[in-house]
Amino acid sequence: MSAGRETRAAGSAAEGLVCPRCARGYPPSERFCVACGMPLVHASGGEQKATARQRRARKVKPQYAQGQLVKVARAQHQSEAEFIEGLLLEEGIPCMLRRSRGFDVSEMLAAGPRDVLVPASGAQAAREALAWEPSDDPAQEGSGA
Repeated sequence: MSAGRETRAAGSAAEGLVCPRCARGYPPSERFCVACGMPLVHASGGEQKATARQRRARKVKPQYAQGQLVKVARAQHQSEAEFIEGLLLEEGIPCMLRRSRGFDVSEMLAAGPRDVLVPASGAQAAREALAWEPSDDPAQEGSGA
């Protein structure tokens, strides 16, 4: 490869796509390396930064995402419901929050009870994750007095 062609390839790699096997640069319109047939990747070298939605989806365990929605908890208000949602997500259990029926406050307000719903396949795991049993050991209670 000539020096001019290497410079052009390096310049196009910085702007477009690059072959992960042979490091040849390509414009964004190409999809595969002409030399070795590998799919091209972005030249930035690393993965593109994931969005909040993508990061959340990566935490969900597929085995907990099957079936109809089932109510597993009831929160007193929006912030408590979001806290429960975060706890479940850390366990890999997807959930949905829904305003409880029979509460007559505007939808724009965060006041009012919420139902926490999960897919049927994750209901038992969600109930176990939300179960709280007080410890018999006062040292584990976190009391500083």
